[in-house]
Amino acid sequence: MHRRTLLSAMLAAPALGHAAAEPDVAALLAAGGCVIAFRHALAPGTFDPPTFRVDDCSTQRNLSDEGRAQARRIGAWFQARHLTPARVRSSPWCRCVDTAELAFGRAERWDLLGSPQGSSDAVNARRLPGLRAALAAVPVGRFEAWVTHMFVLSDLAGAGSSSGEGLVLKAGADGAVQVIARMPG
Repeated sequence: MHRRTLLSAMLAAPALGHAAAEPDVAALLAAGGCVIAFRHALAPGTFDPPTFRVDDCSTQRNLSDEGRAQARRIGAWFQARHLTPARVRSSPWCRCVDTAELAFGRAERWDLLGSPQGSSDAVNARRLPGLRAALAAVPVGRFEAWVTHMFVLSDLAGAGSSSGEGLVLKAGADGAVQVIARMPG
């Protein structure tokens, strides 16, 4: 490709961090049978305060202005490619729900996507088997979007992630979770 044509193509592509570097993400999602699991968008700090409550956003770490803009960019990337998830599931934590709603306009709260640090022992025991089963149940031709926390993604996929980053996950024949692509945040 001619340098000027390549530069024009790069400038014309809707940007989301380095998403243009992985052109296969859109094709993988369109083919379905997978989940794109996002770590919530930028939220200052590291852990929720000791007085945190899931049902009260004022007690939690929340998205910054930059995080809200990041979530909107995620949504714009999907809209530009006419990709609509069959389901949008979110951790019940406010920063995850807000990320999902800003990106996709909706969020189904799901306790299995909640942070292990604030979830009950019963939820933590069901988490990985439940997430693996839900991933394996996504049919070809459909994909889901999940918004969760770094610890959940690390436990489920064995991969680190940055704020707003999406991991395209697929269930392997052996039931193992495979990261088949990344969509940087």
